[in-house]
Amino acid sequence: MNKSGKKPQKNDARKPDPRAQASAAANDDTVITALDLKPAKLTPAMEAYFKKCEEKLGFVPNVLKAYAFDMAKLEAFVAFYNDLMLAPSGLSKLEREMIAVAVSSHNHCYYCLIAHGAAVRALSGDPPLGELMVTNYRAARLSKRQRAMLDFAVKLTAEPWAIEEQDRETLRRAGFSDRDIWDISAVAAFFNMTNRVASATDMRPNSVYHGQARG
Repeated sequence: MNKSGKKPQKNDARKPDPRAQASAAANDDTVITALDLKPAKLTPAMEAYFKKCEEKLGFVPNVLKAYAFDMAKLEAFVAFYNDLMLAPSGLSKLEREMIAVAVSSHNHCYYCLIAHGAAVRALSGDPPLGELMVTNYRAARLSKRQRAMLDFAVKLTAEPWAIEEQDRETLRRAGFSDRDIWDISAVAAFFNMTNRVASATDMRPNSVYHGQARG
């Protein structure tokens, strides 16, 4: 009781602050890039692909919409991405997503960190792993194989001229074949490209990614 005889009101920490700003991702699904590029008419193949994304994911990733001003570029991007990230490889899909996030973390790429951080959480079933990949993969309790893979990918990102035979040999000792080394390099190189395009155009990830696979 207070001096007036009334029971003091408890502060509800869960109650939204009316002064709070709108979500920082509020416009990410409507203003996808900073460039004024009009979408082209989808080819039958890309129309079918967008429909497949809607059916499987529930949405079309904004990166595809961003490329949709030019069908040749969109189709090339989709083909290369699907080959690198989904086709058979000595690297698991999770390992390829881990490379994507470690590279994107070094490059501070908002789009790829959000989108592929969600993929790491989903594929691993371990939400903290996704956060660790985004912030600092070196803090994660990784296998020797995973650590060697990510060390190579990040060195290729930061100092490509410094890659030497010793770096490739470290991967071989960790259990990677020469084909695997090619795939590690190709995934890292692809995301260095996409990080730069995303940053140059202020590409925004679908807002749905923020809440995916968080347990």
